[in-house]
Amino acid sequence: MPTSALFIVTVLIWGTSWYAIKLQIGPVPLEVSVFYRMALAAVILLAGLAVTGRLQRPARWRFVVVQALCLFSFNFVAFYHAAALIPSGMVAVIFSLVSIFNAVNARIFFGERITAQVAVAGILGGVGVSLMFWQDLAVAREVETLQGIGWALFGAIIFSWGNMASRVNSSSGVPPLLANAWGLVLGALALLVMLAVKGQGLVAPQGADYWVGLVYLAVFASVIGFTTYLVLVWRIGSAKAGYATVLFPVVAMAVSTVLEGFEWTPLAGLGVAVALMGNLVMFWRGPVPRSRRSAPPV
Repeated sequence: MPTSALFIVTVLIWGTSWYAIKLQIGPVPLEVSVFYRMALAAVILLAGLAVTGRLQRPARWRFVVVQALCLFSFNFVAFYHAAALIPSGMVAVIFSLVSIFNAVNARIFFGERITAQVAVAGILGGVGVSLMFWQDLAVAREVETLQGIGWALFGAIIFSWGNMASRVNSSSGVPPLLANAWGLVLGALALLVMLAVKGQGLVAPQGADYWVGLVYLAVFASVIGFTTYLVLVWRIGSAKAGYATVLFPVVAMAVSTVLEGFEWTPLAGLGVAVALMGNLVMFWRGPVPRSRRSAPPV
């Protein structure tokens, strides 16, 4: 598949997955819904690896476990709680701040320098999100809005920690697809333990909307979406592939407007623009010096 097609598929799948999460919110407890999603995705991905003869056990498990807890369990519990309180498009906008959290965590865990470019991007991202929610903070449901923002930010931070664990796994020789497969298994098991501790039994899903959302999230968002993104990273590098996160909120807010009745305000529009500008600043590479440009093909 051409690189441009991989990019478009990743943006469309992950950009629309936030509304699919909304379809799962209802009579089934949120943690149970996350468990169903991860368990189904794990079965599909493990079966795919087994059929292609690529299924094996990782040589190192420690950071696979960390990746499982941060990418395939507790982060999504936070995102599902956020989606129950605020529009799905807004959750996606907060998720786009992961790129900034990644820069901070890379400094903490790997000693990478935070440049002025990263600092400016962080300020723009924070201002953008504040502008977007400014109107919501003044209405009667202020507490719910604050809770939704808090859950979304918490989920984004945990997701960023999972990115750091994934980075360690890759450098340790654990292929990303294999780490994701076993991560989904361990994430589902962690959710099952959490449900047992809470005394929460499994509730049978009801309704076509729920099943559509579950299948979409497990097959497309969790299996295909992660796969296309990983191939994209392999082809063009993580920095360029990261541009996809800039477009997730645009797709999600468009879906939220059509299907959830999200009402735009001038401040909300300005906030989206500023937040996206922060992400663009984060990933801007600048002009390539003439001496480093590749010679044209002969």
